[in-house]
Amino acid sequence: MLTIWGRFDSSNVQALLWAVSELELPFRRFDIGERFGGTDTPGFRAMNPNGTIPVLRDGDGPALWETGAILRYLATRYAPESFWPSEPVARANVDRWAEWAKINVTLGFTGPVFWRVWRTPAKQRDPAAIAAAITALTKKLAIAETQLSAHRFLTGDTLTLADIQFGHILYRYYMIPIDRPDLPCLRAYFERLTERPAYQNHVMVSFDALRDQCPTP
Repeated sequence: MLTIWGRFDSSNVQALLWAVSELELPFRRFDIGERFGGTDTPGFRAMNPNGTIPVLRDGDGPALWETGAILRYLATRYAPESFWPSEPVARANVDRWAEWAKINVTLGFTGPVFWRVWRTPAKQRDPAAIAAAITALTKKLAIAETQLSAHRFLTGDTLTLADIQFGHILYRYYMIPIDRPDLPCLRAYFERLTERPAYQNHVMVSFDALRDQCPTP
C-alpha cells in the first residue's frame, strides 16, 4: 500500500496521483500543505526536511520526496514497458521529454502564469509580466505541438511517464482565463487525456480554493 502526503489540489500531487491511478496501485492519501497545514510538524520534516509535497512511502519503505524522483521510482518498480521502457535508449527518450516538460512547461506555467493569473489578487496582478510569461510558454508548447503532430502521446502512441509530467498542467492551462494560441495538436492531445478516468479523477478537479490565495513567502 502506498501512502501519499499532499493536498488534492497541488499540481505536483495531482501528477503523482494520476500516475498511481494509471498504474492501478492502491494508495491512501492525507491532505497536507498550505490551508491544511502539517508540513512544519516534526514528523513531516523528519520525512522531508524541505517541508514540501508530495511525500510518498511504499509500504514500510523510506519516505520519498521530489515528484520526479517519486514518479521514476514507481515507474521502475511497477510500470509496464510501454510506460517506462527498460531498454536504456528508449527509457532515455521518455525521460528526456519528462525532464523537458518539467523544466520548460510545468515551471514555465505554474509560477509565471498560473500564480500570477489565478493565485494573485486582481489588484496585484502584472498584465505585462503575464503576457511575457505566456509568450515564453507558447514557444515551448510549440515544440510539443510539433511532437504531437506525429504522435498520439508525447513520445509515441502510448501514455508514458513523460505525459504525466507534461499533461498534468494542461487542465489548468485550458481552464484559466488567458489568451491561448491555436495549437490544434496540443488541444487534441489534451482532449484525449480528458477521456482517461485517472486524469478525470485526479487532475480535472476544482482549484477554486486557490483563487487569490497566494501564500505569504
